[in-house]
Amino acid sequence: MLTFLTAGTILGLSAGFAPGPLLALVVSETLQHDIKAGVKVALAPILTDLPIILLTLFVLAKLARFHVVLGVVSVIGACFIFYLGMKNITSRGADIAENTGSRRSLQKGILVNALSPHPYLFWFSVGGPTTIKAMELNMTAAASFVLSFYVLLVGSKIVLAILVGKSRSFLQGNTYINIMRLLGIILIILAGFLLVDGLNLLGLF
Repeated sequence: MLTFLTAGTILGLSAGFAPGPLLALVVSETLQHDIKAGVKVALAPILTDLPIILLTLFVLAKLARFHVVLGVVSVIGACFIFYLGMKNITSRGADIAENTGSRRSLQKGILVNALSPHPYLFWFSVGGPTTIKAMELNMTAAASFVLSFYVLLVGSKIVLAILVGKSRSFLQGNTYINIMRLLGIILIILAGFLLVDGLNLLGLF
């Protein structure tokens, strides 16, 4: 169970800190309005991701006996995580340009997250297979992975909203960049484990 808890924590932290459409909206809403507006955007994944998770688990459960398909999915997931790791390592900070627009921060966050490809890619290539694997152990392991992922995903974005609200230069400073690089290295290591799992399912390792 500790392994799945650790994986959820690492992936959640990385997704939470990584530059992307949702983080950009967290920052812009915080700068335009206040920290509370940024926090509302950070909560969007909790409201939008449940249908994606359920669909992913349903599809993957149907494929549970097809090791070749799951092996291919795991290898794709490893490549996706490796790509995210490299993006983290080469990150030079996040754009904190201030945009104009109306309030309704939560609605904006829901729309941006629902239309972003990242949740779909993550759950079909990494999150779903990992949850299925955890469920084979027990439901507690699966719950620990999903809960740790979302606590760290949402929590890290809330922390960033607070930090940006207090210091607009944080997302371009050395502390943020160094955190991203460290998470990038950890993600690449995690990608290696996922690759080994995929190759094992394909009978190639």
